[in-house]
Amino acid sequence: MIPAKFDFVQVDTVDAALEALKEHGDEAKLIAGGHSLLPLMKFRLANPAVIVDINRLDDLKYVRDSGDHLSIGALTRHCDIEKNEMISSNAGVLAKATHNVGDPQVRHRGTIGGAIAHGDPASDIPSALLALKATLVVNGPEGEREINVDDFFTGFLETDLSDDEMLTEIRVPKLPDATWSFQKFNRRAQDWAIVGTSVVCGENHIGVGLVNMHSVPFRSEAVESALLAGASAEEAAEHAAEGTEAPTDLNASRDYREHLARVLVRRGIQEAGR
Repeated sequence: MIPAKFDFVQVDTVDAALEALKEHGDEAKLIAGGHSLLPLMKFRLANPAVIVDINRLDDLKYVRDSGDHLSIGALTRHCDIEKNEMISSNAGVLAKATHNVGDPQVRHRGTIGGAIAHGDPASDIPSALLALKATLVVNGPEGEREINVDDFFTGFLETDLSDDEMLTEIRVPKLPDATWSFQKFNRRAQDWAIVGTSVVCGENHIGVGLVNMHSVPFRSEAVESALLAGASAEEAAEHAAEGTEAPTDLNASRDYREHLARVLVRRGIQEAGR
């Protein structure tokens, strides 16, 4: 399939990107790696009149130690995240989840911001950020605002971003002493997860994020509550499907996904040593 005709705008600053979004409204889309947007355009599921290329925004490509958290620029490539020592030491589940994204070609072009802004419940990275209880920074005409990751995903492929806003930074709590696990079940090594989970267990932190178990990336508060109450891995994992609406498709039925969620969450809790 060939995308519909569109205009192409290349920008060098965040302000220029925001100005382009303000000018063109919902007819404009930002593009960095393009792995989320271009397939939708090829199938005519997205038909933006204007594509705004933000690849030149080098000031959004960074990982910084910001005291009690790590600050990650939205245009940081997957390959840089999976190999970053600060992320591996303080938020290892994010590095592991990122390593499971696609193949090396995808990870050398795709960005963390693009993966999040797409809002795909089958994406690995949101589950890690949910388990870490990250904060997202968004810029727009009214300035900068922070959004708890739990509030960012509002529907299937929908987020709290307005048409004239862009995601600029991800803030991840530093948890150097936490144990963690990333579990993913798929048909082939580079496929999307049929079901996956990110588990983070720290002294004052319990987080469990699920992949492909709901219409949005989903944090399992039921499993977290069970763990905080002293449940074993097996007991806590029995709550993995609570509150979810797992899809049925060619890869798995809802019942099978719920079974997989319980199995993977149990394995994740056990690997994290909880």
